[in-house]
Amino acid sequence: MQYKAIIDISWPITADMTAYKDRKLVVVNKTKTFEKDQVREAVVTIGTHSGTHVDAPAHFVATGHTIDQLNLSLLVGRCRVLDLTHCVERITVDDLAVHGIQAGERILCKTCNSQEDPTAPFNPSFVFIDDAASAYLVTRKVAAVGIDYLGIERQQPEHQTHQQLLEAGIAIIEGLRLASVPPGLYDLICLPMLMNGLDAAPARAILLQY
Repeated sequence: MQYKAIIDISWPITADMTAYKDRKLVVVNKTKTFEKDQVREAVVTIGTHSGTHVDAPAHFVATGHTIDQLNLSLLVGRCRVLDLTHCVERITVDDLAVHGIQAGERILCKTCNSQEDPTAPFNPSFVFIDDAASAYLVTRKVAAVGIDYLGIERQQPEHQTHQQLLEAGIAIIEGLRLASVPPGLYDLICLPMLMNGLDAAPARAILLQY
């Protein structure tokens, strides 16, 4: 199949990138420079939840699979970008229900979060998916759900949104960049780094437009 475009929807990794609750975990150490060594090398320290990343069930489920055990078929294949830019604070059941979500879909939520600069200070008022909406996605039996900020929930003491999705085996993608992506159907390729035994991993995510 011929694709019209390959759209990178990943958060750029830089030392000054936005970090969840401003916990700066990315450090770039240039160990060799061309001026000094005639070659370039660097060592990067990065958190498992930095930038675009995939949460494994082990993030919130005691006996959940780790990121290396995640079924990659959840993260590769046809997906739908939903226009949820009208959502001011949260994504609710009503916001999702009008889209006729079907079993097995990969749903990416485009909100006003995508307008944030990738190096801006952390915004504690980011748009998130509330617990009733995540429960709805579980009933729809989606394969994966993504959102365009560094968290899919906020101010949930019991972390219900994460718990419901991960316990149901639904892959969570956080930290997408969707500002320039029109709503509609695409093919998604989102591959988390193969990091054994961990709760999450940074990923490169692209959409194939046809």
